[in-house]
Amino acid sequence: MNNRDPKPKVKAGKRIYIISLGSLILGVFFICWALIHIQAQAVPAVYNGDNDLPPIQVDQQKGVKGSTVVPVEAGGSISTPQHDDILYPIRPLEGDVIGKLSIPALQQILPIIHGTDEDELEQGIGHFSQSVLPGENNNSVLSGHRDTVFAKLGELEIGNKLVVETSAGTFTYKISAIRIVHKDDKTIIVPTDHAVLTVITCYPFRFIGAAPDRYILIADLIDKVRSPQT
Repeated sequence: MNNRDPKPKVKAGKRIYIISLGSLILGVFFICWALIHIQAQAVPAVYNGDNDLPPIQVDQQKGVKGSTVVPVEAGGSISTPQHDDILYPIRPLEGDVIGKLSIPALQQILPIIHGTDEDELEQGIGHFSQSVLPGENNNSVLSGHRDTVFAKLGELEIGNKLVVETSAGTFTYKISAIRIVHKDDKTIIVPTDHAVLTVITCYPFRFIGAAPDRYILIADLIDKVRSPQT
């Protein structure tokens, strides 16, 4: 008769079970951490504090100085201009003055600076560097402070014109829609199938502190006169 004590076998089995369970838990934890890390890299936040731009989902792309990347939501596609349609052979760097915005209804002429950091917005209107430049097909986005350059933006109406002059030419847009959205709205800075100018500022205009909403003008390109250099 075998009188060996079965306890060592039981203890060994428990050890194997505990080690296997621990390995499984560590594996699940690592996979969750990796997924969170990948998501954070793929969808960076392009918004902070009381900036005049709402947050944007950028599909696997990050804006850098001089970048021509266009912000898109996941699944969107961006068409680049054909060679014969290139308006800007030399792309601007952030901080460059790229043109001016004329608002006839308000009798305003405002400088446009490439970039939307505070340094650019203190000088005039900021052009969101991850959107196309004025005159190009797709959604070109301008942003400005509600208490300076865009203090009278609320006086504009559908049908009013916005005229942008750059090195590429003169581009006339007509306001087709006016919207007020929450600052976290992600439906404004999206791809379009034609040339659009989107103008953004904080709202309400006289709100004290960080404004909760954004005032949006959407204007369609109705006329363009290209510069002889392009």
